[in-house]
This record gives sequence, structure tokens and C-alpha cells, in this order.
Amino acid sequence: MAIADDGNWWRGCAIYQIYPRSFQDTDGDGIGDLAGATRRLAHVASLGVDAVWLSPFFASPMADMGYDVSDYCAVDPMFGTLADFDALVAEAHRLGLKVIIDQVLSHSSDRHPWFVESRSSRDNEKADWYVWADARPDGTAPNNWLSVFGGPAWEWDSTRRQYYLHNFLGSQPDLNFHNPAVQDALLDTVRFWLERGVDGFRLDTVNYYVHDRWLRSNPPLPESVAGTNVETNPYLYQEHLFDKTRPENLAFLRRFRALLDEYEGRAAVGEVGDETRSLETLAAYTSGGDKLHMCYTFDLLGPQFSAAHVRRCVEAFEQAAPDGWVCWAFSNHDVVRHVSRWTPPGGDTDAVAGFAIALMCCLRGSICLYQGEELGLTEAELAFEDLRDHYGIRFWPGFKGRDGCRTPMVWEAQAQNAGFSTGKPWLPIPAEHRARAVDVQNAAPASVLARYRHMLGLRGAHPALVSGSIRFLDAQGDVLAFLREADGQRLLCLFNFSGEAVEWALPSGVRPLQSALFASHAVSGAGRLSLGPLGHVVARLG
Repeated sequence: MAIADDGNWWRGCAIYQIYPRSFQDTDGDGIGDLAGATRRLAHVASLGVDAVWLSPFFASPMADMGYDVSDYCAVDPMFGTLADFDALVAEAHRLGLKVIIDQVLSHSSDRHPWFVESRSSRDNEKADWYVWADARPDGTAPNNWLSVFGGPAWEWDSTRRQYYLHNFLGSQPDLNFHNPAVQDALLDTVRFWLERGVDGFRLDTVNYYVHDRWLRSNPPLPESVAGTNVETNPYLYQEHLFDKTRPENLAFLRRFRALLDEYEGRAAVGEVGDETRSLETLAAYTSGGDKLHMCYTFDLLGPQFSAAHVRRCVEAFEQAAPDGWVCWAFSNHDVVRHVSRWTPPGGDTDAVAGFAIALMCCLRGSICLYQGEELGLTEAELAFEDLRDHYGIRFWPGFKGRDGCRTPMVWEAQAQNAGFSTGKPWLPIPAEHRARAVDVQNAAPASVLARYRHMLGLRGAHPALVSGSIRFLDAQGDVLAFLREADGQRLLCLFNFSGEAVEWALPSGVRPLQSALFASHAVSGAGRLSLGPLGHVVARLG
């Protein structure tokens, strides 16, 4: 691989997200575990990625699948033990993989001992460790803030006779980052994992940490005022000026970075969920070298699939954060899988999968893959009675939740439960996924899996793709064209998003780099390149 072997390994790295409960089960309870993840790390390493990101495996009541933590320094028995975690880190490092873990700092579970004590009275030692507020004179909530998961962001507590803030489930109370003792305690939990050898952190909802001290109500979005907002979730009717992305958050991020800098070669990537200010937030959080190393937004995690959209997102970041760094992702555990989002009815999902990984590997920034996308897995269609995600249950049928992208990995097509578990899987395994199992695709030289390995290998072998500059070229139609340059290496990257063939005039001395097995272009005698629908090429200039 071409990533730096010093403390800058994160710059341009390729990360593979493991959702532990759906990756590999070893004890037959139908839920994946850390021992299973360790068992399958060789597959991850074979892709040519540089790091693994583990979604939460901490002690939790699992109301939000582990994003409600009841002990930040313990492994939930569902996933194993600390010894299992240590074994995973050791095996990952043996295979040359960095280990990134998911830190959920903005909120805890309501069963965390901190919250149990905080809610017990108004004068205990942790009384202000969470965000508490009195009711208005008529008994209603302190302001108009809404929960992402539906309804008000405030829950009444009968013991304190106050409301507490929860940006997500009512069982996920928000910690009070205006209290330095809270910050200290959270940083102590981060240090615990640093001491166990983790290489980095993915910071969940990183812009939600700090709330407005004065609890001012959010204004409506202009389209809400105009009556044109058609979102299923009313959360998206507000402009979230006061319940997240507060300027005081930067001070905590500097404290977090200072802690990481005490250890050699550690890094952090933040998840920025901001509907109206995502790029400026990403720029603020990654610039200056004293906060986060990189962030990702939801800009490429939506339904938009066009050359213009990708160019707009990339150029906007390049302009907003010239000294910052971005991590691009097309899929994760919270969104519909991208081959389902971007493939038109009756279209070829494999073609979209191959096109997408080629594009991702050519973008400037780090990249993050989500388990199963290397197989071209589609979004699973689940019955209401099979849902486990509170978010989906709450907004069904207008929104079906996130379980469709969280179904178990398929390892062996003919094995029981596709090799995931000997017990009943926690979510059903779609029949159509079996045909895409790892063992099937390992035996097929032109499979989606083979394309992933090829493109990740191509990226790792060319410094221009890992860390080089990017410059877009004007192109006709729905074509994305750009140059990547580094260390005297110049690469031309062309992507035809349209359903029609297009041609591109080739300068002299062009040499396509992709394997002929995956070629989606043809060179005519007139020195012109023909790109078919979803055609793409990476070529060396000079």
C-alpha cells in the first residue's frame, strides 16, 4: 500500500466498517461477535484496505444497537470479552490493519451509572452531568427541539420533576459538555482504549456534543415556512442552530486531539450530521491541525447520483477546507445501500457497484467501505414484524428504518445461514444475498469482489490517488473528469454517469491502468476514448 507508514497513515487510507452484530457469529446465538470479526479479518485484509472501523461493542441495553452505552470501558457479553477485543487488535495488527473504534460521546444509555445518579436528585454529585431543564409554566418542554428519532427531544423525569434532553431515543440522554468534569470523564474512557492499542476513533454525531446554554428554540427552515417541505421526519423541518453544531464544540475537539497526540500515530474521524452546514462544519472541525484529522458528511450518502453532484461536493470541500481532510463513504449502517439507491429500476446493480468503487478509489480524501458492499449487496426488503430498529418502527411505512442495510454478511452460499451463524440470525438473510456470498465471488474472476480488490490495489499502488491533488476538467453531459497528481505522476480519471455512450479525445501518451478484465472503455483508431453507460477509466498521462 502507498499510505504513509508514519503518523499520517490516515491521510488517504481505505477503511472497512465492520458492524459486529452482523459480521460473523461464533457462539450460535445469531448475533455476531468480536471473535467472529477476528476470524474474518483475513477477508478484510485481502481487499487491500488499511484499517477496520468497529461499530459499538460496548456494554449496552441495545435500545439503539449499541449506540446507547452503559459502560464505556467494557465489552458487552453479547460480543465477548476484553480479551476477545485484545485478540482482535493483535490479529488486525498482524495483518497490517489499523483498528478504529466507534466512540459515542454525545449521549449515554439511561442505564449508565452516571445518569442513574444524575436523575436521582437535583443536588447529587452528577446532577448537572446531563442536560436538565425546568418545564415551562404550562408544563410543556423547555423549547421546540425535536428528536431525530421522532417527537420532542425532551423527556419528563418524575423524580427530579424536570425534563432531560435526548437528541435520539428517550433512553439516550445527552451529556452536558458545558461541565468540564463530564469532558474529563469521557476523555478518560478514550484513554482506556488508547492504552489497549487502538489506532483511531470514529466519533459518532460529533457535532451534537454541545447544546445552546440558553436553550433557545430553533427556527423553521424556509421551506417549512413556505409549506414545501415533504420530509417524512419532522426533525428536518427545523434549522438546527441551537441544539447542535455550537461553536463551543471546537474547544472540546482540541482537548480530544491533544489527548490523541500524546500517543504515536493515532487519528480520529468525525461523523458530521448537519442538514444545512455540513461542509463548513467539516472544514471547521478538520482545519488547523489541532482538532479532528478528518470528517465525513452525508453528502454522498443520499440518493443523488450524477457527475454534477459529486463535483459540487468535492469542490465545495476543497474550497472550504484547503488544509482539512475528508473521508468519503457511499454506504454505512444508517443509510440504504448505495447500489439500491443509485440503480434505476431494472438496472444492473453490479455495474453500479463497479462504477462506484472505481469512483471512490479515485476521489481525493480517505475512503470508507461498509461491510457487504464489496459483494454488491442490495438493500434487504424486510417485513414489519422482522424490524429491530426503533427508528424504522417509529416511522413505518414512510421510512423503513436501517435494518435493510444491517442484515448479516453472507460467507458461504450453501452453508447454514450463509455461514454467518449456526443459530437463527437476529435479522433475516435475504435469499438473493446467498448468490453473492464470498465463496461464490472468490471463484469468479470478474465478480464485484474482484473489482473491489482490483481498484483498491490500484489506488494503493499510486500516490496520486492516495494523497495527490485533484483538478476537475470541463466535460459535456453527465461525465465527471478530473486529474490526480503527486510526485510527478499524473492520472486522468473519467466517469460516465449517463445511460448513453460518450467519447473523449485522448492526449498522446495515455496508458489506461485498469485491468482489461474490468475495462469499460475502448480506444478508437482516431485517438478517442469511448465510454459506455457507467463506463470509467483511470489512465496515466505522459
